[in-house]
Amino acid sequence: MRKEKVSNAVIRRLPRYYRHLSDLQQAGTVRISSSALGKSMGLTASQIRQDLSCFGEFGQQGYGYNVENLQREITDILGMNQKHTAIILGAGNLGRALMENFHFGHSGFQLTAAFDVSPQIIGQELSGVQVYSVDQLEAYLAHHPTSVAVLTVPQTAAAAMADRLAASGIKGIWNFTNTELHVSEQIMVENVHFADSLLTLSYMISEEL
Repeated sequence: MRKEKVSNAVIRRLPRYYRHLSDLQQAGTVRISSSALGKSMGLTASQIRQDLSCFGEFGQQGYGYNVENLQREITDILGMNQKHTAIILGAGNLGRALMENFHFGHSGFQLTAAFDVSPQIIGQELSGVQVYSVDQLEAYLAHHPTSVAVLTVPQTAAAAMADRLAASGIKGIWNFTNTELHVSEQIMVENVHFADSLLTLSYMISEEL
């Protein structure tokens, strides 16, 4: 499995491949050609082949792709079977909504804990997840090495919290704070800006000036 020098565009298409192949598998599709797969995803056959060739050779001439095998390969490429763990920083409205509605396990993550500053929330169990005081963060991470921190704290606390996470050995931050974080190059940060998607849609539906 090759991962060197894979473009960001290809990486961001991988979850789309995974979702689509999962749907095909559930529908009982056994094999599919690159042409058919591309057509159903709005991509060209050559784009499909080029993307997948970054990681190996998965298809067979005249046969196409075995859907189950390709879905399993992409599962491996995405690291979904590596037993990643995650914590949530900020158990307010957004953090609680993620705990209640986002299925971390479907993406290969186990949500192990949440942290907050509110005495009304600390000590509670929300959707099966224990909420700790943020003062306990470093002690918890020292005994429970964690892959990713989901950051849903207020903007004013984002930078300081990111620094604490970096010093505690977190590998990645899923950042919902609407703040650009500047952390160690060894830490991967995935920024989620809800407004960006809405503004993109606004542009797309706006009449030409």
